[in-house]
Amino acid sequence: MKREYLDSTDRRIAKLLSNDAQPGVNQLADMLQLSPPTVRSRLRALIDRNVLKIVGLLNLSERPELISAIVGINANSQGHLDELSQKIGALPFVTSVSIVTGRFDLMVEVLVAGDVQDLYRFTSELLPRVADPGVISRSETFVVMKSHNKWVNLSKGCWEQDDLDESTDTETSAGASGN
Repeated sequence: MKREYLDSTDRRIAKLLSNDAQPGVNQLADMLQLSPPTVRSRLRALIDRNVLKIVGLLNLSERPELISAIVGINANSQGHLDELSQKIGALPFVTSVSIVTGRFDLMVEVLVAGDVQDLYRFTSELLPRVADPGVISRSETFVVMKSHNKWVNLSKGCWEQDDLDESTDTETSAGASGN
């Protein structure tokens, strides 16, 4: 499928939402000086074409329980680098995969909660199993020590249902003891 450039109206919508995704359609329409139905249809088309996604992001520098890492990968994928990147992208803890130029073929952003045990599991167990032996010839992991202006979405595997159940249990226990 051919990628198309966004026109000026779609770019203005995307720019406004990338700064603040909270305004509703009516407020966006006022800011853009367009009718609400036009903004609504443009917004729906951007989302349906998988060009725009409206999500909540976390400020990584304000979340001490989150550990971010970048994993550089060299691959012997013999023309199947895109397929490999899609398989890696489906793994738990992965927030993004990019095919890049330079000394690595792929750069993978990983986000784990709590401690480095899940990062170790990702690099030593999950990543090696994603392809046949020898396809991933080398990887190098860079743990992000400090970041500025780094907003992240939670990866699959980070704060999963078990974590949510645990916090709900704690809140319920606290509420019950207050009665």
